[in-house]
Amino acid sequence: MSDNIILILAILVSGLIGAYLGKLFNKLKSKSEKDLFDERLKQLNDNLESLEKIKNEEIKKQQTAIEVLNAKLVDFDIVKTEKVKLDVLLKSVEKERNELKDENTALKKDEENRINQYIKSVDATNTLQNSLEKEKERLNDERVEEERIRMRNLKDTWTNHEKDVENHIRLLCKNNVITYIEQNDFPHAGKKPDNTIEILDQYIIFDAKSPANEDLNNFPKYIKIQTENLKKYAKHDNVKNDLFLVIPSNTFSVIKDFTYNIGDYNVYVISKDSLEPIILSLKKIEEYEFADKLSPEERDDICRIIGKFAHTTKRKIQIEMYFMEEFLDILQKSKTLLPKEILKRVIEFENAVKLNPPMEKRKKQILTKDLIDKANQIKKEIEIRKIPQIENKIIFKEDN
Repeated sequence: MSDNIILILAILVSGLIGAYLGKLFNKLKSKSEKDLFDERLKQLNDNLESLEKIKNEEIKKQQTAIEVLNAKLVDFDIVKTEKVKLDVLLKSVEKERNELKDENTALKKDEENRINQYIKSVDATNTLQNSLEKEKERLNDERVEEERIRMRNLKDTWTNHEKDVENHIRLLCKNNVITYIEQNDFPHAGKKPDNTIEILDQYIIFDAKSPANEDLNNFPKYIKIQTENLKKYAKHDNVKNDLFLVIPSNTFSVIKDFTYNIGDYNVYVISKDSLEPIILSLKKIEEYEFADKLSPEERDDICRIIGKFAHTTKRKIQIEMYFMEEFLDILQKSKTLLPKEILKRVIEFENAVKLNPPMEKRKKQILTKDLIDKANQIKKEIEIRKIPQIENKIIFKEDN
């Protein structure tokens, strides 16, 4: 646009100059004036050429500038396009940023909630753990106390075992008119046996033995040694060659051998509960005037009865010990498996219950007839209630 303006201005200037020169030429008459005119015309032509040259240079310069501007305009369009793209990308990034910002805010809020919930859970867990630890300590303390009481009772039982056996044998001798030999009255020198009874001019020895401590592992070996130590009594002619070691019932679980044949004499390991049937069986021999007149069949009958008494007593103790262990296991499991509220109610009912087994009176004899009547009554109730009976599959020699 500036090139056209310059061209128009140059044409106007040339026209004006030409008109001016024409008028001037008409006025000039003389030769000198024509020469001056020619000179002036030449000068003007030179000026015009100079202007034309300047104009052309300016046009070239302006064209160059236009080319540069056009190139810049192309670059500007590219930049503008890139800017548009960047603007779109920027808006997308801003949108994504805003979304991420919102998401981050939500996540932070959720994280705070989770942290708070975690802290509450940790506090609850710590509280529960502390409660469990206290409960565990309490249960451990209870178990330790129960074990301590159990061991104390065992020790008391074992400590008093010798005296209990002596009192029981004395009572049996008194009720059944059997001679009890005091330790000082035992006729042979040396250490005296714990308990001695006399039947048919023979001394029958019942030595009471109990563990020295709660460790029962060495008790069987101790019993084996004691059977050999009884030789000092069995060597005398007026001492019956059947001797008895009386041990606590709660030690039967570790004893494997209950009968020892030591050559010249026999030793039987029995419990306090076995004393009555064994002593009564031995007392039965007094019904005969002379023991040496007994026939082999009669002696076998006596031995069979004693053996049956011994087996029945051992079996009874074995069954009672089995059920004792089962009951203790049930009681132990009830403390750990039952819910606390139910266990609490169970303990309340347990404390409210009281069992009163029949008391044993020294002057009142336990009659076999009464026991048989009671057993028949129980059998009738079993039949009425349709309770299956336990079959006795034990076969004794007499049955054969």
